[in-house]
Amino acid sequence: MAQITLQGILFDAKSSFLRGPALAPPLIRKAYHSHSANYYAEDGKKITPEMFDDKGDFEIENYFDIEKTTSKNLKKGTPLLTFGGDHSVTFPLIKAFYSVYGKLDILHIDAHGDLYSSFEGDKHSHACPFYNIMENELAENLVQVGIRTLNEEQRQHAQRFGVKINEMKDFASFSMPQFTNPLYLSLDMDALDPAFAPGVSHHEPGGLSTRQTIELIQDIRVPLVGADIVEYNPTRDINDMTVMVCGKLFREIVAKMM
Repeated sequence: MAQITLQGILFDAKSSFLRGPALAPPLIRKAYHSHSANYYAEDGKKITPEMFDDKGDFEIENYFDIEKTTSKNLKKGTPLLTFGGDHSVTFPLIKAFYSVYGKLDILHIDAHGDLYSSFEGDKHSHACPFYNIMENELAENLVQVGIRTLNEEQRQHAQRFGVKINEMKDFASFSMPQFTNPLYLSLDMDALDPAFAPGVSHHEPGGLSTRQTIELIQDIRVPLVGADIVEYNPTRDINDMTVMVCGKLFREIVAKMM
């Protein structure tokens, strides 16, 4: 019996620099099934295909259809994991989750704060989802980890919304909060240093290692109601390095959802 719902959102129209993340969902699935690895997470759970109610990948023309699609696929009590897509998809995803769960806690792992009110004239840019989430009061707590590109505008918005930011330069001091509301994890693959994950649109040196990212996921101490893996750009990957990291992180996230 399926324990987790899975969906892919084929959308990168809100990317500010390069297109490519819309190609990611089927490739992450392929990496999950790769014969070079197996289905086991590090805690010993076997993450088998039978566990998933896989709704498939959705081609999105209208940005606001992401919320409608997710609402159709989301059932309370069954965690939903989404393959993006650029990071703009997270705002409509969270809107769908809010309609089911109310205010969430969010753990956001990323190189960027994504707290612009508008970017290059687009208030729904992939640089804006967490501003929109907090402006619309969809989350009680937003915790960001791995950030290393904050500017003054984003710092001001973070202060206004009470966002808890652990910048990468301070990562050694980070400890996982005790979340109390339903928890959603948003994982942008550019949180990782380009040495570990070159297949992203925005290479931001000085990031997380694969091991540090795995340990962040494993250190979550409450069940996840939802998660997304976004911003994998296969047009920039090298020898499938990044997509195999996506497959690894996918298994660890699912193990935490269980």
